Amino acid sequence: MDRMARRAAWEQLSETYAVRRDPEGSDAALITQLLADCPPDPVVLDVGCGDGARTLANLPANAVGLDFARQGLSLAAETVPEARLLQADMQAIPLADNTVDGITAYYAVFHVPHARHPDVYEEFARVLKPGGRLLLTLPSGRFETVRRGWMGGTMFFSAPGRAATLEQLGDAGFEKLRTETASDPLGSTSEFVFATHSP
Repeated sequence: MDRMARRAAWEQLSETYAVRRDPEGSDAALITQLLADCPPDPVVLDVGCGDGARTLANLPANAVGLDFARQGLSLAAETVPEARLLQADMQAIPLADNTVDGITAYYAVFHVPHARHPDVYEEFARVLKPGGRLLLTLPSGRFETVRRGWMGGTMFFSAPGRAATLEQLGDAGFEKLRTETASDPLGSTSEFVFATHSP
């Protein structure tokens, strides 16, 4: 699927995904650990925020939600009205260099072709302050596929694998990588990585 088709897919499925996923779970609780390593009153960017219930709602009031789909942001505006919201591609985040203290990216990078994942991690590094923290979902395997019938629609999924993802993060200037497994919004489990930006 090309970029515009991926965006159209999320415009169609954002509301269904919001309804079907559980806003609770141990992956949401990981945010507390992320914030503990951030300075007081941090600015945190939630990449792929969707409706905002899973991550953005658990972040400080000055958090920024970024999503590809206007429909997702419309839902987030209702769920987290105090958040700042941006419609943009995570490969070109419309923020200045060194402006955020933390980034959450839950189940988000999987929707970018895996050849472009290094670009995404470079962009995360660009907007993070030195020492800024990243909390990211790790893939459990290597894949690039279009799933028809997913949530009643069609969705693109892509990842180069766990080891390659950790290597790409290191290449982008992230270190102190620590992983933890937690329950995910659709009733399964996923592995997450905590990383520190060290330019």
